[in-house]
This record gives sequence, C-alpha cells and structure tokens, in this order.
Amino acid sequence: MTSLQQTPLHAAHLALNARMVDFGGWDMPVNYGSQIDEHRAVRTDAGMFDVSHMRVVDFEGEAVREFFRYAIANNVDKLTTPGRALYSCLLNGNGGVIDDLIVYYFSETSFRVVVNAGTAEKDIAWFGQLNAEGEFNLSITPRRDLAIIAVQGPNAREKTWQVLPDTRAQTQDIKPFNAVTVQSAKFGELMLARTGYTGEDGFEIVVPATHVEALWNALADAGVKPAGLGARDTLRLEAGMNLYGQDMDDDVSPLDAGLAWTVDLKTERDFVGRSALEANGSKASFVGLVLIKENGKAGGVLRAHQKVVTQQGEGEITSGTFSPSMQESIAFARVPAGVAAGDTVQVVIRDKQLPARVVKLPFVRNGKVLVELS
Repeated sequence: MTSLQQTPLHAAHLALNARMVDFGGWDMPVNYGSQIDEHRAVRTDAGMFDVSHMRVVDFEGEAVREFFRYAIANNVDKLTTPGRALYSCLLNGNGGVIDDLIVYYFSETSFRVVVNAGTAEKDIAWFGQLNAEGEFNLSITPRRDLAIIAVQGPNAREKTWQVLPDTRAQTQDIKPFNAVTVQSAKFGELMLARTGYTGEDGFEIVVPATHVEALWNALADAGVKPAGLGARDTLRLEAGMNLYGQDMDDDVSPLDAGLAWTVDLKTERDFVGRSALEANGSKASFVGLVLIKENGKAGGVLRAHQKVVTQQGEGEITSGTFSPSMQESIAFARVPAGVAAGDTVQVVIRDKQLPARVVKLPFVRNGKVLVELS
C-alpha cells in the first residue's frame, strides 16, 4: 500500500485535531472541527489554507517567454511588469485541459508556475517534452523546498501584515493578480501573491518549507482561522471557480468549461491545442444552477454527476454543494448550447426530477451574494 504524501504542515494539522483525508495522494485536512465556521471565517474575517501540496515550478532561460507563448492557451504577452500573474489552461493537442495554473512573470529570463497537486508530475513531464521538442533550452526546476499558505478573507491582508510587518510597504499597493518577492527577517525569502481560490481578497504566500510551520502558527496567533479542504471547496464553488478533475479534464475543452475567457484566439499566436479548439468550437454551455425550493424547502442537494434535463437535451452537474453563504443548493453544470440564465431545468435527484434555475456565475464574490434569490 502506497503511503500518502505529507506537506511540511502535516504535524501542525494533527496538533489541531484536523480530520485528514486522502486528496490526490496527499494526507490533507478536510476540516478542523466545523467546516461551516471555517467557510464563514473566510467570508467575514480571515482564514488560511495549507496549499503546500501544490507545486511551484521555476523556468529559466533566454526563450522563456517564447516557450509560454506556445505552451499555454492564454497570452503571456499580457505579462509586462515583474510580478504580474496570469491564469491559464495547459492544453493537450486535442484541446483538452491537462491542468489549470497560474504563471508569474519575474523577468524576460525567469517565470514561475504554480500547478495543481494531482497533476504536478504530468504537467512537469509535458513541460519537459515541449521544452525538448521546441529546443527552447530552458531550465525547469520543481521547487520541493517551498511551501504555500493561502490567507483569504476581507481582513486577510491586514492580519498578514501584523505577522509580516516588514512586507507591508512592498505589498500594500499591489493589485490583484500581482506578486512581489520580499525578504522577511523571520521567515526568509517570501513571494506574496494577491491571488486565491475563494472569491475573497488575500495573499498566497510562498515560503521556505523550513519556515512554514512558524509562519502558520504566527498567523493563527494573529487570529487567522485554519481552514480545510471542505471550506475551500464550498468557497471556490460559490466564487464560480473550477476544480480540475471535476469541472474540466484532459477530455474537456476549456470552451465547454466556462473558461473561454482564458483562451486567446484573437492573436495569430500558435499554441498547443489551438487548431483543435478552432476546429471543434464550443459544444456546450457551462452554467450555474440554484435548486428551486418548493413550499420553502429544497428536495435535495445538487451533487456532481447528477443528470440535468433541459429543453435542448441532457447535461450533467460537474460540481455541486450546499452554499453556506446563500443557504441554497448550488452547482455548476455542463448543458447543451442554448441553455441560458433565467431558464428552468430539471435535475434528477434520487430518481426524482427537481426544478433548478439557471444563473450566471459567480454566485458569491467578496462576501456578497450576486445571484437574485426568489
């Protein structure tokens, strides 16, 4: 039996009596007690997540920009100032999504990528293959010496500065989807990125693995609540953010996963998967659903893989949950083209067809419910 991988914060999770689960081969905390409390802490104050299972990969070389022009679907020519970040899909030749990731620009010879844990080895192998085939001569370095803490919520940045006062001056004016590298007297060289996966403000902090537990404990002492995978999932779903392996994968086009906005088909730049995307186009709509209550009660909870029945044909829920912020059952669904916000569809739950309203994503951002609830 293969043992699960552990992040450098594993002992800290156990000390907090976290409920641990197998998440893509990693032993990770699903919650530390109340998942609802953890969710609400992020929406109203500040919470933190151990995301050290995700992999930081550094790319160095004279042709690094040229490499990313070809390797990813979004256009890295948008990255012109050091620290600027770009969300993109990494595609295969058929236009399927190998992974979704964030690319950080440091200089014309230095880029950084953060990839998902479950796809890290696959991604790194694919990057290596593209590097060799295109003769880009890049140095590609997976950084196993680094860990990541995501501090998220309306008070996240302020509480981070309480712990890292020597970073305030360099980070207080950075805009969302930007990062800076700073030297902390206590915790070494840090990268603070104004990015996240919750729909709230905050920082994702890349820290030397040797210092991550001390930083985690200091943040906890400052009132940042530890939060697990359970809250991370309900938060990202409310925020309209896809989860790799559920909402898209190697066989799903980003055009059918609500990610067309991340695909640059306007410029003439060639990239892996472009010809397949242009040949196949979009075959489905990716929408939000809210289960309609009857007599004030919902007849179930929307979950992944439930069938969706529409006038245009059948679709499927890709992610579903009960929303703590909305007190409603919500979901993402891939449905036939033509299904649009305002439509009513039927979802098959326990052999019954229950009505759901199609809504525009996201459901919640920055603590505010964006969907009108009837």
